[in-house]
Amino acid sequence: MALLKVKFNQKKRVKLAQGLWLMNWFSVFAGILVFSMGLFLKIELRKRSEVMDNSESHFVPNSLILMGILSCAFNGFAGKICYDSLDPAKFAKWKPLLKPYLALCCVFNMLIFFVALMCFLMRGSLESTLAQGLKNGMKFYRDTDTPGRCFMKKTIDMLQIEFKCCGNNGYKDWFEIQWISNRYLDFSSKEVKDRIKSNVDGRYLVDGVPFSCCNPSSPRPCIQYQVTNNSAHYSYDYQTEELNLWRRGCREALLNYYSGMMSSMGAVILLVWLFEMSVMVGLRLLHTSLESIANPEDPECESEGWVLENSLKDTLKSALENLKKLGKFNQVEAGAEGAEGEEGGKTPAITTVS
Repeated sequence: MALLKVKFNQKKRVKLAQGLWLMNWFSVFAGILVFSMGLFLKIELRKRSEVMDNSESHFVPNSLILMGILSCAFNGFAGKICYDSLDPAKFAKWKPLLKPYLALCCVFNMLIFFVALMCFLMRGSLESTLAQGLKNGMKFYRDTDTPGRCFMKKTIDMLQIEFKCCGNNGYKDWFEIQWISNRYLDFSSKEVKDRIKSNVDGRYLVDGVPFSCCNPSSPRPCIQYQVTNNSAHYSYDYQTEELNLWRRGCREALLNYYSGMMSSMGAVILLVWLFEMSVMVGLRLLHTSLESIANPEDPECESEGWVLENSLKDTLKSALENLKKLGKFNQVEAGAEGAEGEEGGKTPAITTVS
């Protein structure tokens, strides 16, 4: 029994073709939207590529750009087919191409669904990328005189100001690295010498943070040095002064920003996928309804359209049998080639009579 079997007359076939033509052009605009989302996401990731450890995060935007281009091409072609199906003479030239085209549509829709899933599943990979990238960026914060790294201070400061965050996981991350350049340290000072000597790696570590960690909503002037020393500041307790510095780490802030963006895009891609599936089903119904016309010379006669000629169970069973036959055929060919090789390798025995 055929799956989704529907009876059509001439009027219904025309309405289906016209509706599909319109839906395909909507799908072209949806493809432009997908392309635009991929381009926007790529630009956003490029903006902060200095604090990202690798380029794996660009897989999703590159996939969205590719799917957008393919969607425009596929749906533009399908729109032309639907338009020509109103004229039997024009439709005849498309008949041999429809089955391969529908097979490509199935593959294309599976790819769209996979990309939509990747939008939701990229959080883990993005988190590790940001964690390592931010860690490296903070190490280079002080290298304002080093070619290739002189921009890192500005990048980190702008990032912390824009996303209202501090450090990688929190403001205490700055306590573990030397973020003040040696150029601005007075090495004749006893305090500086003692701090450097007290550190195994000879670094100048302080319980302070860059100015960009300061929260402008704080009711008191920002305390960015001796953050953990309550006695150094009047009426101060660093464990309760939550408004003085940003408590959230930049990894979490960026992760939430990009994850929210990708989740929204994933939801849009799923809607596009559902729309594409409905277009593919409609095109299959139009294809089969036109092929099953009993008398091609009488366009007014009724016909039947279906999505699958047999039930889903029978179709899957038939596909598995075809795959098995194909596997056996390949084994037979391989065995025949091996036998020919063995026969060719044998040397006929020569008997000498004296």
